[in-house]
Amino acid sequence: MPDPTLWGLFILASITLLLTPGPAVLFIVARSVERGKIAGLVSVLGIHLGTIVHIVAAAIGLSALIMSSTLAFAVIKYLGAAYLIWIGVRTLMSGDLPVKVNASSSKPLHRLFREGFIVNLFNPKTAIFFLAFLPQFVDPARGALHWQILTLGFTFMGLGMMSDAMFALAAGAAGDFLKSSRRFLRFQRWFAGLSFIGLGVTAALASRK
Repeated sequence: MPDPTLWGLFILASITLLLTPGPAVLFIVARSVERGKIAGLVSVLGIHLGTIVHIVAAAIGLSALIMSSTLAFAVIKYLGAAYLIWIGVRTLMSGDLPVKVNASSSKPLHRLFREGFIVNLFNPKTAIFFLAFLPQFVDPARGALHWQILTLGFTFMGLGMMSDAMFALAAGAAGDFLKSSRRFLRFQRWFAGLSFIGLGVTAALASRK
């Protein structure tokens, strides 16, 4: 187990980072506004299933291997970037939904879950984050490092699920209120589409440094 003092500092640092919206939060907010609170929460679950993969990878050293391999890093980076850009383009081409239609029923929830999982799974910045952040709070004198990394990683994931759920609920509530406006629907579609494309471009430009 991690040192209790380091663990407490890790929790404070994690909360600070999680309250600063990043790509995952933008994805969740866009889906919550577009499809409603339930869709946003499903996206949260998908995002954090992908987080589990990165946590385990960091614990067993796979992240270090990927970061040391130019080819492996490039494959993950460009797959993730292409998927984000594809979602953005598809969103821009979808057209405005009728104002009175319940948007949450227009796409199966399992697809939203899968999208969230893939977006986070192929986000190289997530792998870099865990590789760089978690070891700072590990104490080799307290035993096996992989158990400490797993504990810290799942602590971060738990905090992340709570903060992301709050973003999803707030965005979903705002979306329900604003969907009576066609102008907002049009703005939301363009905002979401361009946000996903922007996130894809950002992922494509990510470096290992």
